[in-house]
Amino acid sequence: MIKLKVKYFNAYATFIDAHTLSCDNGKGKIETVTADKIVIATGGRPSYPGIPGDKEFGITSDDVFSLKQAPGKTLVIGASYVALECAGFLSAFGYDTTVMVRSILLRGFDQDMANRIGAYMADTHTKFIRGATPSKLERPEGPDGKIHVTYNHGGEEKVEEYDTVLFAMGRYALTAGLNLAAAGVTAEKNGKFKCNDEEQTNVENIYAIGDVIYGQLELTPVAIKAGKLLSNRLFAGATEKMDYVGVPTTVFTPLEYGCCGLTEEEAQTQYGPENISTYHVQFEPLEWQYNKNRPDS
Repeated sequence: MIKLKVKYFNAYATFIDAHTLSCDNGKGKIETVTADKIVIATGGRPSYPGIPGDKEFGITSDDVFSLKQAPGKTLVIGASYVALECAGFLSAFGYDTTVMVRSILLRGFDQDMANRIGAYMADTHTKFIRGATPSKLERPEGPDGKIHVTYNHGGEEKVEEYDTVLFAMGRYALTAGLNLAAAGVTAEKNGKFKCNDEEQTNVENIYAIGDVIYGQLELTPVAIKAGKLLSNRLFAGATEKMDYVGVPTTVFTPLEYGCCGLTEEEAQTQYGPENISTYHVQFEPLEWQYNKNRPDS
């Protein structure tokens, strides 16, 4: 059994060096904490694109459920599972919903399945603008006016009006205030860390868990499991490492999608196309028989 000594602080810690942090104890006093092993698990927040008007007039998936008014005509910018899930339920509620896609749907997921989801959503009244990127948001008619979205589409500048603009373009790690340079820790542009298969950063005694790991799944159960395995390795003599590939996950788009393991593209890259066999089976859920408005699959 692992026994933990826990002490809580009410604000971010900042590194003094690779083993020492300065922390606010919540009582107006700054304390210094020294540790042999340090784990960074600060999580992340949705990203904005950094264009004029994005934070003034746009929202993210964190905000959509706390709106004080109906979203109305909505533009969802991004093609992540969060973007498509939000667009899916907004369309289902009857709102005029458009998804602006820079390149492909559901990057990192099987593209055959991603395109099937996109085709199904298009059949169920979600609109798509493919190959487009926004350049600015404006609200020239005042706080109650429409949001004017200027975007580049195939080299042509266009402007459309929306009631709500929702950004779902990935997440950044909440690590900017940690003074990482003092500890010698290197972070990527989005604040995340490239780690080895034991969750170590480039500094041997500093580890990362969850959304702060670069290129890994941003899922709560994955972070919990990785944290347990790391604790067991550091303090209980265990050797098991986190498997970031064999993780079952679900995308809650209108056509729900579950997967586990490598995508077809990843499997072909890793093992060679000649060594991969692909099988397709198609069926309709029984509940679909009671909804005659669904398009043919």
